[in-house]
Amino acid sequence: MAGLPEELARFFLDANYAAVATVNADGSPQLTVVWVDYDGENVLFNTAAGRSKPRNIERGSLVAVLVFDGTDFNRWVSVTGPAEIEEDADRAHADKLAQKYAGRERFGGTEQRLIVRVRPDRVTAYGLD
Repeated sequence: MAGLPEELARFFLDANYAAVATVNADGSPQLTVVWVDYDGENVLFNTAAGRSKPRNIERGSLVAVLVFDGTDFNRWVSVTGPAEIEEDADRAHADKLAQKYAGRERFGGTEQRLIVRVRPDRVTAYGLD
C-alpha cells in the first residue's frame, strides 16, 4: 500500500490516542495506549527499549494499531502489518509527539527511545462517510 487516503491518515496526524497490540512470547495479546504519527507511508509510535512491544516486534509479531476519534469513539481506523524498529537517538520523534499531545517541548525521561514504523497491510475504518 502506497499510503493511507488523506481522511484516514488524518486520524494518525491529529492528536488522537491509539491502542497498539502485539503478541507476547506465550501467545497472549499485549495491548498499550500510545501516541501515534504518520509519515506518509507508515504509522509510527514511540516506545522505550526493554519494553514488551519492541521485544514482541523483534520476535516477528505483527502489529495492530487502532486510533480513534477523541470526540466520537464510533469513528476509528485500524491498521495491521509488520513493523520495523529504529533508535530515536536524538529523541526528536518523542519530542514531536510530546508537543503534539501534551504541549511540551521535550518528551522527558532518560530511557532509550525507539521509533516503531508499522506498514499498513490491512486497513479497516468505521464511522467514516
